[in-house]
Amino acid sequence: MRSTVLLAAAAPLLLGACAMQPAPEIATPAPDLPAAFFFAPDASARTALSALMPVDDGGYRALSDAALASAPSLAEAAARIDAARAGARRAGAERLPNITADGDVTRNRINTAQFGAAGQQGFIPEEQTSYGANIVASWDPDVFGRLKAQERAALARIDAASAQAQGVRLALLAEIAASVTDWRVLDARAAAIEADAAAATQLAGLAKVREDAGIAPGFDRVRAEATASSSAVRRAALESERARLIGRLVTLTGQNAASVRTALATPAPTLAPAAAPAALPSELLANRPDVAAAAANLAASDADLAAAARARFPRITLSGVIGLLAFDPEDFFDTDSLVGTLAAAVAGPLLDFGRVGAGIDAAAADKRAAFAAYRGAVFQALGDAEAAYGVVAAADKEALLSVNERDQLTRAASLADTRYRAGLASFLEVLEARRAADASGERAAAALGRASRARILLWQALGGEVMASAAPLDQG
Repeated sequence: MRSTVLLAAAAPLLLGACAMQPAPEIATPAPDLPAAFFFAPDASARTALSALMPVDDGGYRALSDAALASAPSLAEAAARIDAARAGARRAGAERLPNITADGDVTRNRINTAQFGAAGQQGFIPEEQTSYGANIVASWDPDVFGRLKAQERAALARIDAASAQAQGVRLALLAEIAASVTDWRVLDARAAAIEADAAAATQLAGLAKVREDAGIAPGFDRVRAEATASSSAVRRAALESERARLIGRLVTLTGQNAASVRTALATPAPTLAPAAAPAALPSELLANRPDVAAAAANLAASDADLAAAARARFPRITLSGVIGLLAFDPEDFFDTDSLVGTLAAAVAGPLLDFGRVGAGIDAAAADKRAAFAAYRGAVFQALGDAEAAYGVVAAADKEALLSVNERDQLTRAASLADTRYRAGLASFLEVLEARRAADASGERAAAALGRASRARILLWQALGGEVMASAAPLDQG
């Protein structure tokens, strides 16, 4: 009988829900990707992705470990994961019964005259105090799946927060690697400048000897000393770049400048960029954290749309109360004080003037936006990888030409010096050869640095690589 009454009460609500417009179907096809990268190297390249990073550099290892332990950006990302997990726990708890307890003392005063003769004769007390304690339980059985869809959305947001945190981690490691590489390039440039200055000083000394012997004018010595002074200026200009890099690493790692400087002082291997590994565009869908985050957000928006659509249907609530009620504290625990209530209620939209429909439309628009964001993330990843492969190829060509130029100009300067000492060349020829060779070593070091940096860019574009020894972002 009771179930019949409940169904009779719910029938108008169910009919109203069926009459409303259903949730729209939004297609989310997988983006079309090319079979291969345009600038990709030979598929036979077997270089590990981790080889693109300066993993053999002690300074990089020390600074990256410090950053993973205490970088503010990672702490913020871990907190966002915790917030998403808390939201998922709350969404899961909404599907379970809610049980509360309460107690009260209530004093009522009434007009006994309204009860006629009984009130006038004192059968109805003028004042009455009641003492109560209750345990109340309520539960939404989620017949139509609204709460389950909300829980799915919350779980998907955990995946999104985790992927975003991984993206923060990879970006942090890439920036540290780039800054450390820039520091090593400064060391190589400084060494090249020192070699230029030593050669210019030696040439000035030779000119001084010839000047003192009266076989060369003093102008030769002055020009050689000017060349040495130019090298000193170039060397001094490097210090501002060092200061900028230290400041950047302080920001990235959360360490003080002294600790950063100590880490950078560790010996490092010579810049020798590894071969770029081959990869497929389809691998970006699994490897790129931003693509994974966008996919998780799309899943969350799909669940949100499902929850909004289920708001058209009625909500069935089961509730019960069991408690004690007495008008005298001494009778509080008597069996006669035991009270209880069981109830079942149904409520849903019947004439809401478009409120539920507007919610569905908003959720559908959010899903379309999430799908567009997902496609954008996929093509952003594809573009990053294509550009990174192209930059690696161009940087490698530049580095090869720069090294060849350095070797040729250095050999030409050495031959000119030998011919000058043998009296077969003028000082002007030696000076011109020396000036041509000056900065060629610095240019070669900078080109090798750009080739190394291009590989860091490629590492990040391909999705990076989680090291087995890396500390997790959170301990939850």
